[in-house]
Amino acid sequence: MITAARNRVITDLRDRIASLEGGSARKVGCLAFGVSEIDAVLPGGGLAYGGLHEFAGGGSGTVDGAAAALCVAGIAARTKGQILWCMTRPDLFFPALALAGLHPDRVVFAEADKEEDVLATMEEGLGYGGLGAVVGELVRLPMTASRRLQLAAEKTGTMGLVVRRWRRQTEASDFGQPTASTSRWRVSVLPSEELPVPGVGRPRWLLELMRVKAGECAEFIVGACDATGRIHLSSGSGDRQDQTGRRRGNAHL
Repeated sequence: MITAARNRVITDLRDRIASLEGGSARKVGCLAFGVSEIDAVLPGGGLAYGGLHEFAGGGSGTVDGAAAALCVAGIAARTKGQILWCMTRPDLFFPALALAGLHPDRVVFAEADKEEDVLATMEEGLGYGGLGAVVGELVRLPMTASRRLQLAAEKTGTMGLVVRRWRRQTEASDFGQPTASTSRWRVSVLPSEELPVPGVGRPRWLLELMRVKAGECAEFIVGACDATGRIHLSSGSGDRQDQTGRRRGNAHL
């Protein structure tokens, strides 16, 4: 009898806490890439829910960040629920997002005049707790702002995804500044995969895990996101085949 009464009290308390938090269950755990070599180097076996993750373009895509945006779209596509995408430049190509698995009817686009407004909208979205993921396009991500976003993500278990986009090459040095993000990635475009017949093969990326909490850096040559938002480890790595999946040392935030 005492045990049953105690269980009822605990259940009632949990219901009240859930009501105070907006009635949405806090997501826990990780979103796996589904590529064992990548998931093996990530604490928990994937991208942590309740965490902020940064993505930037590399090489010729440093400024436009197109590959980074498509990578983020594929990740967001594999979460459950609506996606909030915050930006100051309304130049997303919707068919490309759909090819990466993220259909526009799942996305709420929020356009702002200033990056401060993007940060505020992201924080509001992460704190709401009912979204699959919150995406924000940013030039700069100060430590204080990143900490606020990280804390908001931790509170509700919503995944925060930042696409670092710069207007000029010199601004890209800001990517080396410390932030409170759970992980930091760089996505660079490589020559597409070869086909047995003449034609354009599946796009390939050099996916670099540059920093991760309680984990190690690594880099992988992967096929770009398919229509389900998934990547795969590329078998035709060419001159960089020796770098596929190679760990590059410790990187603790």
